[in-house]
Formats: sequence, C-alpha cells, structure tokens
Amino acid sequence: MPTLNDPLMIVTDLDGSLLDHHTYSWQPAQPWLDRLNEQQIPVVICSSKTAAEILPLQRQLGLTGAPYIAENGAIIHWEGFKDALAQPTQKGYTEICQTLHALRDRYHFKFTGFADVTEQEVADWTGLTLHNASLARMREGSESLIWRDTEQQFTAFKQALAAEQLGLLQGGRFWSVTNQGAGKGAALDFLLSHYPNPSGQHWLTVGLGDGPNDAPMLDKVDFAVIIKGYSKTPVTLQREDNEHVFHSAYFGPEGWSEGLTHFLNQG
Repeated sequence: MPTLNDPLMIVTDLDGSLLDHHTYSWQPAQPWLDRLNEQQIPVVICSSKTAAEILPLQRQLGLTGAPYIAENGAIIHWEGFKDALAQPTQKGYTEICQTLHALRDRYHFKFTGFADVTEQEVADWTGLTLHNASLARMREGSESLIWRDTEQQFTAFKQALAAEQLGLLQGGRFWSVTNQGAGKGAALDFLLSHYPNPSGQHWLTVGLGDGPNDAPMLDKVDFAVIIKGYSKTPVTLQREDNEHVFHSAYFGPEGWSEGLTHFLNQG
C-alpha cells in the first residue's frame, strides 16, 4: 500500500466523486484535502467540466497551481502548458458543433447539446447556478449532449462521428463528443510523461472516479477507487490487479474519503 511519504499524485473526477452528485458539496472530503495539502501532494482534477469551471473550484478546494484535465481529456493544463494534446487536425468546439448540427440535419438524429440551449436550461438539467451553468457552456474541445433517439440511431450516430474523426464518451449525466483518441486515460498518460515529480522519482498515482468515462483514467493509475455512483452503466476496468482496485460503499465525497483511507491508511 502507498503512504503519504511516497511521491504521490491524486487524480480525481469531480461530479459524483469529489463533489456530491446532487449538491456539489465536497465537505466530507475536506479533512483529506487538508492532509494532502499539508504533505504537498498534488490533487489533479480530471473532469468533464470545463477549464472555466475548474479554475474557481481549484481555488475553493485549495488546489490552485496543480495541473488539471478538463472536458474528459480534451484540455490539459499546468503552469506553462495548456491544451498540450492539441493537433492541427483536431476540431475545436465551434467545428465540433458545426459537425454535429450537420449530422443532425443529414440523418435526423435527435439530441440536444449545450450549444443548443440557454444557461437556464443547463442549470435546470444540472442543478447548477446560472453563473456556473454559463461556465459549463464555455467549452473548448468537446460538446456535452443528451441523446433523445433510438438505440439503432445511436449506433448510426457513433458511426457518423467516427467518419468525422470524433468519438463519444459517457459521463454521469451527459454524452460527450470529443476528438477521436481524446479521453481521461490519454490525457493522464501525457501528463505523467511530461509533468515531472520534483523528487525526480516516478509519480505513484491514486485515481478516483464514479462514471464510465473515468474507466480509462482508472486503468492508468497505480491504485484505483471506483466510487459508488448513479450511472446505469457500471464502471468496467480492463486491469486485472484487483488488489489495487477498491469499490466504495458510499457515494460522492464520502466514498472519495473512504477510498483514500483504504489505500493511504498507513500514512
């Protein structure tokens, strides 16, 4: 088991994990956040949220200056670097939305994206304040949408996206359309390869998440915490080292704390 004296990095999802799925509170996790801060252990947010949402949350959580991964891996940022995965052939947010609208017109797919609605509608969907809903619409590299069509059309939708070099990820509330190859796992791979540990040692990683879109990230970390969640689709990992995977009994920040206590109780 790792301890707080190891070269640790904590990599965490937000909604339904560090943040309560309904209230967005993180208070049950505050003792662990304080402890990690005292030990100068970086807590890397790896979320479907936008950079505009993550930055104020970092300040509130006491994580300012730590790297973060936004929009399910579409955006990576740490001091001196942002969007480090961007390639010239990748689509930005405006082009992704234009492609989605063209596909909807051509194939009559039924879905509603953030670009189609107002801040008020996003607030109604998520329970966010109007201000925070406006931050959620400040997207750079992915579109969040609600699918409203049949399974057969959904299969056709995925095929149409693939032909446009786009992919689809399932989150706790929404589907996320991103550039092909993007995702939390690929983004974390890049971060671990390019963000050095001050000690010169390799990072020892603990990852925490509750949704299917967290699975690629949880497969990459050394120790994985699958937090009890509300998604109808279970979090299925490819890894087989079950002794390094913990399933929490509690939801949200309670489960987040439970997972860290399980792996770091020697610290």
